Amino acid sequence: MRSYAASSLGYALFATRWLQAPLYFGLVAAQGVYVYKFFNELWHLIQHIVSGQADETMVMLAVLKLVDVVMIANLLIMVIVGGYETFVSRIGLQGHRDQPEWLSHVNSNVLKVKLATAIVGISSVHLLQMFVDVAHTSQHALLWGTVIHMAFILSAAILAYMSGPMESAGNGHHETGGGPAGGAPAEPVATEPAGAALPEPAPTAPVVAEVPHARPETVPPQSTGNPAVREGSSAESRIRAAGFPARKTLEDFDDEHQRAFDWETITRLGALDFVEARRNAVFLGPPGTGKTHLAVALGIRACQAGHDVAFATATEWVDRLTAAQSAGRLGEELARLDRHTLLVIDEIGYVPFSPDETRLLFRLVSHRYERASTIVTSDKPLAQWTETFGDGPVTYALLDRLVHHADVIGLKGDSFRLRDHDLAGRR
Repeated sequence: MRSYAASSLGYALFATRWLQAPLYFGLVAAQGVYVYKFFNELWHLIQHIVSGQADETMVMLAVLKLVDVVMIANLLIMVIVGGYETFVSRIGLQGHRDQPEWLSHVNSNVLKVKLATAIVGISSVHLLQMFVDVAHTSQHALLWGTVIHMAFILSAAILAYMSGPMESAGNGHHETGGGPAGGAPAEPVATEPAGAALPEPAPTAPVVAEVPHARPETVPPQSTGNPAVREGSSAESRIRAAGFPARKTLEDFDDEHQRAFDWETITRLGALDFVEARRNAVFLGPPGTGKTHLAVALGIRACQAGHDVAFATATEWVDRLTAAQSAGRLGEELARLDRHTLLVIDEIGYVPFSPDETRLLFRLVSHRYERASTIVTSDKPLAQWTETFGDGPVTYALLDRLVHHADVIGLKGDSFRLRDHDLAGRR
């Protein structure tokens, strides 16, 4: 009874967050006021220009007022949408084409930094207005305006400096504590029956349609739009940090010995739309058919487009997650991997995994499900993954989440490593 009462009290307190909802709707009304103020100022500016009463200083001050109104409206949007998403309820915009970039990783620390930065911008506009109209501004007002602006800058810098360790600790707590109420872990529990059918039509057939290997024109990777991430040195740093075993490109892929190869799908993946859509890619085929080559080539292309990528074999990922679990920081490690928009898990199938290791890989795949992209390579068809992970519900749950939003590419051909060798011993 005591436990039930404590739980009910906790849920009741948690429900009080909805008391904030009317406050955000009030801010929406305030934004409507600023929309009216914007067009009112714009109309007065047009009237003065048409009547010939506006000089350069007046036009500049009027434009600065318009900029000021827009920046305050931007601040309101961040408070309304970001605050509601952070403190009241999820809006569920993941994957929406109009989702703001900043909302995809918003939390209380990020929101505070962005609000502080917006306030600095608004303060800058106000200070600029004072200097433009310096003839009608006292030195006392200029002095205090400058001091207050510098205080805003210093506060924003301190918040930005402190948000790094605070956000890292918050992410670790969130992943180990689950949802907003600190309930069950975020990863769903595997409940599929052991005899469920695997999501593959046939053990040896590739999922994609087999087409003649005609190599279409290579599509360049999409840029993130940020000039900093387009710099060669930054791309090179991301490539080195990713841990690729070698440098590979899609243009260098040799499809001469492929009996069936879908260049259309590879070209589409090379445009990196699947990364933006948080989809996966799975390469299946015998050893030596180029699975790792394609995975590395896509990973390098993602690095060049500004994405953070991490590459490792399946056994290396298991070792890393095992070490994190032993140290009691598995949730923190999974949260840390969120900064990688693309993860590559290479060589599934070569080494069998224990049930505990299978559960760790499931945690990784489940954690990234519909949140970030993963590339997987395996020498076994999906129907034979039970030989690696065991014929249990976790294996089926892992496959379910991996291939739900995925392009599955089957490679057929002879190993490029053995082409020049006579395995039969003929001379």
